[in-house]
This record gives sequence, C-alpha cells and structure tokens, in this order.
Amino acid sequence: MIDYLYLGRVAYDEGLRLQAEIAALRLESRVDNILLLLEHPPVLTLGRNARRENVLASDELLAQRGVSLHEINRGGDVTYHGPGQLVGYPIFDLRSLQNAKGGRLGPVDFVRMMEEALIRVCGVYGVRAGRIAGLTGVWCSGAVSGDDAAQHSRKEKDRKIGAIGIHVSRGITSHGFAFNVTTDLRDFQLINPCGITDKPVTSLEREVPEGVKVPGLEEIALQAARQFGHVFGQQVLAVENLDALRALAAAKTQTRAEDTPLEVPAEVKRLHGDPEPPARA
Repeated sequence: MIDYLYLGRVAYDEGLRLQAEIAALRLESRVDNILLLLEHPPVLTLGRNARRENVLASDELLAQRGVSLHEINRGGDVTYHGPGQLVGYPIFDLRSLQNAKGGRLGPVDFVRMMEEALIRVCGVYGVRAGRIAGLTGVWCSGAVSGDDAAQHSRKEKDRKIGAIGIHVSRGITSHGFAFNVTTDLRDFQLINPCGITDKPVTSLEREVPEGVKVPGLEEIALQAARQFGHVFGQQVLAVENLDALRALAAAKTQTRAEDTPLEVPAEVKRLHGDPEPPARA
C-alpha cells in the first residue's frame, strides 16, 4: 500500500522535519509507505557527495535572490528546488518491497524504479524520456528545436528533466526526486546541476509536443502517484492532509494496544497446564 499526500508549497526546513516525523512512524509500522508530493521555494541542497565549487553563485547573490542553501544527507551533488518543480519524498520501507526477481529491494533497485515512474509520467504527456548509463536521473534526448538549437551543441542533446537522490536508514527511505514541470530553468545557472557541466536541464513544459497543455502541479502529482503504484505494484490511496495521516497513525497505535491482552487468557493457561484461579465469592 502507498498512501500519498499533495502538500502544495512547503518550506524546505519543514519538508525535512516532515520526512523525519513520517520516517519514524514508518519504522514503527504505524503508517504504510508514504509518498509526499510538494513544491519548495527556491533552495539549493548539497548532498553527501557535493562539492561546494558546483555552487556557482556567491552567498551574497543567493541572499539577493532569496535562495537558501542546505547541506543534507541524501546521495548526490548539488540540486536546485523551486516553484514549478514537483518534489517527491517517498518514505518507504524497503523490506516491504520486492525486486523483479522476488528478492528484497535494495537502494539501487529503488532508484531505478523511481526513474521508471518518472519516465512514465513523461510518457503520459507525450514526452520521450529515459536513462543514461552511469548517470542517475531521468533524461530527454533527441533533436532540440527553435531557440534551443542555437544554444546547445550536438553533445548536449541529452537534457535532464528529473533528479534523484535518496537516503536510507534502517531500511526506511527519505529524500527522493525533483521533476521539472514549469520550473524557471534560468535558476539552474546558479549551480552545476548534480555536478554535471556538459548537459543542460529541461522541463516538461519545454519538452511536450506542440499543442499539449501542461497541467498544474497537483495533477502532475496525481500522475506521479499513479505511476509509483504501477511500478511498485502497490495500491495507491490519497490521504487528505497531514492531520488525516497522523490520525491514521494514532488509530493504528490504539488498535495495536487494544489487541495486546492485559493478562494471559484462561484458555491459554489451561493449554500450558496452569492451575485455574480460585472462583470469586
């Protein structure tokens, strides 16, 4: 089971706090696998393998542009989040999932399946996307047209539409993906995205065929949740809001407590040969 929530725009600090809260609930099996879908204000994040020189803007320029910077524990290098970008945080227990061979799903398999889900989202809107060997993420390829053709050389025809970086602790995943929908791609000039200098970024808005309208983030979030369900072979249910999710967790905790007997039932005592308690007067 995958429960998903679309949260709209969420400050990055709050996103980190929510991930920690829900990861703790998932570890205790108080919630099912959770897919948080949201959007962040402008922010740069530095993963465990990040090099500070891949942030091209000075601290002063970032401050002027209202862009915050965070060092975090996901894999990967530097990434940009901002308006018009769908961010997904799957808080999944890898032990609840299986790979194609029926074995336990590992982190690499998990990333590949996330890529597949985003590739399928692209396909819904007529955009051909895929993988590049040795580079994590989702890429569009083929000829570029119009103004783009003048800006990009032949070797730059692979364009990144989705970035992925995760963290796994005690089998529970956090962080996830950033999928450019109507993102202002000029903001990526602040960084070398994921440390890659020879391949540009793109967005769904830029890649869709002529005449195809790109819907709002909430509809894209719904498509992403559906594709996660297909790829992971799980039923997907929408949760209305965080309060509803917390209520589900509290109800499951209460149910577990009520299922625990306060004393050993008499029938079990008899099976173990324990003497019957004396009758009350």
